Amino acid sequence: MSDLKDILNSYQPACVALQETHLKPENSFRLHGYTVFRKDHPANRASGGVALLISNNIPSSLLTLNTPFQAIAAQIFTHKLITVCSLYLPPNTQIDQTNLNNLMLQLPEPFVILGDLNGHSQIWGSDVTNSRGRQIEKLLHDHNLCLLNTEEITHFHTPTRTFHSIDLAICSPSLFPLFSLETDPDLHNSDHFPIILTDNRHLHLHTVFSRFKYDLAN
Repeated sequence: MSDLKDILNSYQPACVALQETHLKPENSFRLHGYTVFRKDHPANRASGGVALLISNNIPSSLLTLNTPFQAIAAQIFTHKLITVCSLYLPPNTQIDQTNLNNLMLQLPEPFVILGDLNGHSQIWGSDVTNSRGRQIEKLLHDHNLCLLNTEEITHFHTPTRTFHSIDLAICSPSLFPLFSLETDPDLHNSDHFPIILTDNRHLHLHTVFSRFKYDLAN
């Protein structure tokens, strides 16, 4: 939790998207100055899970999603109304393309999806493209979406001590020129580097996307 607080203090973000929160429904999770929207693992296990932390200075409204995925979305107003979605697609799990399409149709435009999608593609810096990566490529093509990543390293795979790009920021075309993306060089005791989106019109306004491997319930 201290690492998450360090990120909040460093960037003063308008919104934070988290994946693998490892919270169970009975776990309380609050942060001063932020509204917490969360969706815990559907099997009521302390694994997986997603959340959005939205500054109390930013008007926000939780959206209802009908999806089998670990996903949560809210609309926030930062000079314009934007939908933000935090999405976690676990590795080694079959993902139905129809369900991905249905999720896109439920997100009011313009939107940005921030997620640990566990897909590899040469488009965003991987050496090879796997089946999950091809699914994401198809999603981008079919829905005319933009990828804010270029070839940033986002994940350190501890067992093999190798670096990968599996955390993505996907947005509607109208948002593409408004945001710039960079990674924090510090892992902050996670195995994923925080991804920072900055609104180019308002350089003080950050949206931080990060995924932590430690249990937020602790």
